[in-house]
Amino acid sequence: MDESPAVCIRVEALDPVFDQTAQALAERLGLPLGGEAQFALQLGEQGLQLAELGAQAPGPVRVDFVEGAVAHRRLFGGGSGQMIAKAVGVQPGVRPRVLDATAGLGRDAFVLACLGCEVTLLERQPLIGALLADGLARAARNPEVGPIVARMHLRQGDAIAQMRQWQGEPPQVIYLDPMFPHRDKSALVKKEMRLFRPLVGDDLDAPALLEAALALASHRVVVKRPRKAPIIEGGKPGYSLEGKSSRYDIYALQSLKG
Repeated sequence: MDESPAVCIRVEALDPVFDQTAQALAERLGLPLGGEAQFALQLGEQGLQLAELGAQAPGPVRVDFVEGAVAHRRLFGGGSGQMIAKAVGVQPGVRPRVLDATAGLGRDAFVLACLGCEVTLLERQPLIGALLADGLARAARNPEVGPIVARMHLRQGDAIAQMRQWQGEPPQVIYLDPMFPHRDKSALVKKEMRLFRPLVGDDLDAPALLEAALALASHRVVVKRPRKAPIIEGGKPGYSLEGKSSRYDIYALQSLKG
């Protein structure tokens, strides 16, 4: 990953009832409470959210597995017919154990959990990890979504290091979606990219990420890319699944069977 530019972020409570929690969060993340900032990690009734500050700023981003676009996809997204399901090897009687090593806001991991996969999520950016943990905690309290997010297990820290030092049974499938200038034109994605790119930058260590994944996965590695982007430097995928704006490069190591 490249060196991210200096970004000033503060933590703030949107209601005095959250003051104590906000203070604990600020201490844990090493961020100031209040003061001048470009971004604010805000704690309120709807949970934790990240907001860009200023007159032309878009609205805040939070992780929500219960309502909105993610809920719509859960209900109407096409189930096991979705391209991501085919890419990771979901088939009758097969629900692979997946490691999502670039979890981000957890949307793809949630889709896989909806399909019945056990998913471990790795996220190395502490602020995004905090948003994801908050979204999972809120979803766990929802009777409909709680059983789904119970299949999602968040681990924070550097994905390459964690994969290289993995203890126990390896994941069958490792899923990678490195930060890249995505061509997705949706307002939601553009807003998120505007917020997160200053914090995260691009994944310049994607080849090392792929190398670590290929060394750990027992059955396959799946890399999500913009449709016209080059493959990640390293081994060549066995095959690809291509959609309108993105594709999945599949590095098959052995067959997934029921």
